[in-house]
Amino acid sequence: MTKITTLLFDLDGTLLDTNELIIQSFLHVFEKYYPGKYKREDVLPFMGPTLIDTFGEMNPEKMDEMIEMYRDFNIAKHDSMVVAFEGVEETLKILKEEGFKLAIVTSKLKKVAKMGTELTNIDEFFDVFVGHDDVQVHKPNPEALFLAMEKLGSKPEETMMIGDNYHDINAAKAAGTVSVGVAWTVRGREYIESYHPDYVIDSIQDLLEILKV
Repeated sequence: MTKITTLLFDLDGTLLDTNELIIQSFLHVFEKYYPGKYKREDVLPFMGPTLIDTFGEMNPEKMDEMIEMYRDFNIAKHDSMVVAFEGVEETLKILKEEGFKLAIVTSKLKKVAKMGTELTNIDEFFDVFVGHDDVQVHKPNPEALFLAMEKLGSKPEETMMIGDNYHDINAAKAAGTVSVGVAWTVRGREYIESYHPDYVIDSIQDLLEILKV
């Protein structure tokens, strides 16, 4: 493996535990538009794709208002429900001190992503943020990864993408980067393993061992 210099991180479900916030945000919208139809477990497949993909497929005519309702609820509850996963702040600090270039590559709006990183005190570690509003096509398309690498001056062979969803793994493969799946994904280790990432890690600290830090 070429020496890795650059780490691209998904945000929700990878660095930040936003799972409950996302589930509650979807259920809030579904209860208005489809009362009694969706339960918690029904929401899991919607975690990862963009809101446009999810609501657009579900109800094209109501998509915009459903997205607005989701975002209003999500932002209102954000600060009381979002925390970083264990070891995230400490590990990112080490990686930054060791000279790695770090970026967030997320399917959420950049301003909302920054709300999360500022709330959890990890904002300072990232050189670049690529959000939903920065690209035309989203993960698993590699456009967002290529944009992050361009901004960082990095090549695919020296870059690693870390995420909790198949969108992250497939985008990493399409971009030619190393792919890392996180076993703490809300869908479980077997789910992420089924997409055959180069590595599956059980804790964020495992990156230090892989990278020989």
